[in-house]
Amino acid sequence: MIEPSTDARLLAQVRDSDECAFRILFERYHGILYRHVLFMTRESDEAHEIVQETFVRIWDHRRGIDPGGAFVAYAFRIAGNIVRDNARREKRRERLDALIAPPGQDATYDPDIALEQELLEERLRKAVEGLPERCRSVFLLSRIEGKSNSEIAGLLGTSVRTVEHQVSHALSVLRRALGITPVRSTGTPSAADR
Repeated sequence: MIEPSTDARLLAQVRDSDECAFRILFERYHGILYRHVLFMTRESDEAHEIVQETFVRIWDHRRGIDPGGAFVAYAFRIAGNIVRDNARREKRRERLDALIAPPGQDATYDPDIALEQELLEERLRKAVEGLPERCRSVFLLSRIEGKSNSEIAGLLGTSVRTVEHQVSHALSVLRRALGITPVRSTGTPSAADR
């Protein structure tokens, strides 16, 4: 597990323009950040570019870094902002492209299945993006990164109980967003299910 005090020391050094400390943080966290961004973008090249841009922005704004803050949450927030900015630009580009030429379709293309899958993925993505920042970070570290609750607590500087609560809350929100009702262990339908 990574000690938060080590990160705090490195962040203080980065704030003072220490390139070596910055390189250590990059090497330590670029993999976690890449997988986080890849989950949001589903595009490897774009994820790599966003991670690079995130670290460039961190370096450019190093004077404002709070060494006592959780670096992962800070990096996730910057990357999320970049992803949203890119998505807005892409939507504008797609609207223009749609006006110019309709998309091509091959023989195996089933528009109903494709639309249903696209809508489901979009609902899931929006539900994850709609989670409060801390909850989203915890959820992605848990479900995408496969980190244990104690590892997440150490990374974000919080308690294991808080992590458990955040994961539970995220799953509840996602179930509601996707219209999934939890399975009851009793086998007896509740009044709401009847």
